[in-house]
Amino acid sequence: TPANPILSGLVGSEMCIRDRDGPHDLTRFKKIIDVNLIGTFNILRLCAEQMAKNSIDNNQEKGIIINTASVAALEGQKGQVAYAASKGGVAAMTLPIARDLARDHIRCGCIAPGLFLTPMFEGLGEEVCETLAKDVIFPKRLGNADEFAQYAVQIVENQYINGSVLRLDGGIRLA
Repeated sequence: TPANPILSGLVGSEMCIRDRDGPHDLTRFKKIIDVNLIGTFNILRLCAEQMAKNSIDNNQEKGIIINTASVAALEGQKGQVAYAASKGGVAAMTLPIARDLARDHIRCGCIAPGLFLTPMFEGLGEEVCETLAKDVIFPKRLGNADEFAQYAVQIVENQYINGSVLRLDGGIRLA
């Protein structure tokens, strides 16, 4: 099944490992990795340093880090090699980070969202959003920011969630 051209365009333009024009542009690949993976790691290492200085709360914790990956990390589409690799890296860091920060009483989780109604998606128009929503199993719509926020709150409140990558996707599976 071919990749969704609309979705491919939203996640760093379609770039296969090799296409009619030759090999994947290494500079573009590095840029996507730098922003999504290296950028995430840089922020969380600085955040963790500060969180480790917190006092232990009533739950015996000093904080929780929740990263955002993507369902593309688990099943990227054709043309999403750089995006899938970058988000896959974010997902893959989750458990080792949780293990590293356990000594500091800090948990780490990761949300892998599916298709969400963001300002970028809204800018594509209602017809495009409806087309994208057809691949969602149920409910047949894009996710919304309130649902993402609610999921993050649930991760914070449930002390036993640590080191896990959790999907939030309405059952969508990318082609």
